Amino acid sequence: MNTHKQRLLVVDDEPELRKLLKTYLSKEGYDVEAVEDGKALNLYLADNEVDLVILDLMLPGEDGLSIGRRLRQQKNLPIIILSARGEELDRIVGLEMGADDYLTKPFNPRELLARIRSVLRRCNEIKQAPSESINPIIEFGPFRLNVQRHTLTRDYQNIPLTSGEFSLLRIFLEHSNRVLNRDTLLEMTKGYDHSPLDRSIDVCVGRLRRKIEADPSQPIYLRTVWGAGYIFSHED
Repeated sequence: MNTHKQRLLVVDDEPELRKLLKTYLSKEGYDVEAVEDGKALNLYLADNEVDLVILDLMLPGEDGLSIGRRLRQQKNLPIIILSARGEELDRIVGLEMGADDYLTKPFNPRELLARIRSVLRRCNEIKQAPSESINPIIEFGPFRLNVQRHTLTRDYQNIPLTSGEFSLLRIFLEHSNRVLNRDTLLEMTKGYDHSPLDRSIDVCVGRLRRKIEADPSQPIYLRTVWGAGYIFSHED
């Protein structure tokens, strides 16, 4: 039996919140470490591997957005961002940076737990994609999405994807030429109750367009159907 605990790293400058999350998430079966800033994070990651980072945006020294970008480039770690101000712009910028999800302070720890489980489940599904997959390679235009390897290539050049981008692109490809609304996409990618103001799908669509469209402002593959949602077409 595999007794490996998934390791979470909380980065937040509020001592009480660090203590609360470490205690609560440890009781839920995770191996949890909590640090106060980017320097402490760097020291911890120098000697330890983690499965997911819970990252506050408002930190002393190097801010959360800068840390998040660096983690994406260096380690491509799953990230859930925490935004103290609760401003939509903060959340959108965090998602644009490549975070997998966000949560606004103050929050119920059980809501954070649901988001952690969702992001880790999505990452595990990607890693454990079965070898007997019916259609392991999905092609559109010059692009090839390898479902087993979690890779997107164009003319044999790799295009990096976050776990959220991969999951969303795969859903669009497997439901091509069908209009999918935001609620359906949120349920398919996240699997937990979400706010009607959740903009994460729109942000992720924008990131995907910048990676697959010749002109993201005039998309050919991933198009908006105003008032209804999005539709993906294989034909260019």
